[in-house]
Amino acid sequence: MDKTEKFLHRLPRILSILFILFLSLFSLDVLEPGKSFREIAIGLFMHNIPSLIMIVVLLISWRNDVVGAIGFIGAGLFYMAFVVMNTQQPWYIALTWGLSIAAPAFLIGFLYLMSWRTKTKAT
Repeated sequence: MDKTEKFLHRLPRILSILFILFLSLFSLDVLEPGKSFREIAIGLFMHNIPSLIMIVVLLISWRNDVVGAIGFIGAGLFYMAFVVMNTQQPWYIALTWGLSIAAPAFLIGFLYLMSWRTKTKAT
């Protein structure tokens, strides 16, 4: 494996971890004064369900790049559809707003795809 292949192999995994941490930051809005421990724990769990799903995708894709490509691109498409369908804004505003989360997922999925293609060409 040359340097480019190693870089293409590691980059989507590193970016996946950073993306999942970024998604997890949004759950911190649950922390408010006056809430009980139980309310905070349930809120954190509910807000982190997408992160937990993406962790499962990351663990599976650690060895199988095509799963990462399908998983992250699918997550980006699902999020875009969810945003467009559940907003009161015009579709083009919702689309640009949704890309702030979906674009990194698309990029990571594309990098997994490139890593997979590089491996299949080498064999």
